[in-house]
Amino acid sequence: MAGADFWKDKAAAQKVLQRRKRVEADLDLLKRLGSQEDDTRVLVEWLGSGEDVGADLVAALEAFEQTVEVAEFQKMLGGEHDRANAILTINSGAGGTDSQDWAEMLLRMYTKWCDRRGFKSDITDIQPGEEAGIKSATVIVQGEYAYGHLAAEAGVHRLVRISPFDSNARRQTSFASVFAWPEIDETIEIDIQEKDLRVDTYRSSGAGGQHVNVTDSAVRITHLPTGIVASCQNERSQIRNRDVAMKILKARLYELEMQKRRDKLEAVEAGKKDIAFGSQIRSYVIHPYRMVKDHRTKHETGNVDRVLDGDIDDFIQATLVARARGTLGAADSGEE
Repeated sequence: MAGADFWKDKAAAQKVLQRRKRVEADLDLLKRLGSQEDDTRVLVEWLGSGEDVGADLVAALEAFEQTVEVAEFQKMLGGEHDRANAILTINSGAGGTDSQDWAEMLLRMYTKWCDRRGFKSDITDIQPGEEAGIKSATVIVQGEYAYGHLAAEAGVHRLVRISPFDSNARRQTSFASVFAWPEIDETIEIDIQEKDLRVDTYRSSGAGGQHVNVTDSAVRITHLPTGIVASCQNERSQIRNRDVAMKILKARLYELEMQKRRDKLEAVEAGKKDIAFGSQIRSYVIHPYRMVKDHRTKHETGNVDRVLDGDIDDFIQATLVARARGTLGAADSGEE
């Protein structure tokens, strides 16, 4: 970093600085653990020799326990891309207007969660529902360990409530799917041929506001060999929308390749699959009672409003802990 040419490539230099910051944070955590362990041992020795340090020892043990929990949590998020930003997609499923409304409720829940954690969320593409809610949305979440956290949310989310769209006030079950991909480092090479792309431009379909243009600036890119579609309509220029859509496409193609590799491993170790496309992972019940329950970890709470306001860290942590221990159960039908 001290070299005269270090800042010639600013993007590469920033990545080096970011990595240095992460390494320094890890080293600081290790030093803190060592220091707290030494302090605790000393207090135990003093207590054994008759010194009145009981209160100090309790405080030291609590601080040490909190630091250990932080270290364990970071270890659980030790995957190759867990520190990366995340590309989150939400799609409505079976249930018509109710499911589209439910998809919008989930979008609000995750953006609220981002606010709670100090992450930046940028909705790059949104497809409104026919009567209410949304058909789909894509959000780029920027923050350390964003992908590591949101990968735990991948799967189908189920809502049970009295439908606000039913004049007979009948109970309705709605479904929406949530998936996450890591935002891939631009230095990773993914071969995308121009001949394999179909690029369509169109007018933004949002409900209005400062980000909706009156020109065909929105961009949809289809990768013909795989059928993967990535789109962006949030930026003001077609060029910028194309850049963001290509970033999303690149991330999804990378994840597709990683999934192929995981599938090969799973063929050898059958039965260890945690989350698959279409698996129902969590139920949110508002009627006839109030409860949110994760079907993989059995973690649950009766405070549905708190969860829908973005307080989902307990569910994410329960999933990560179960995965690290090898006790993460398969998603189920969730029928009550």
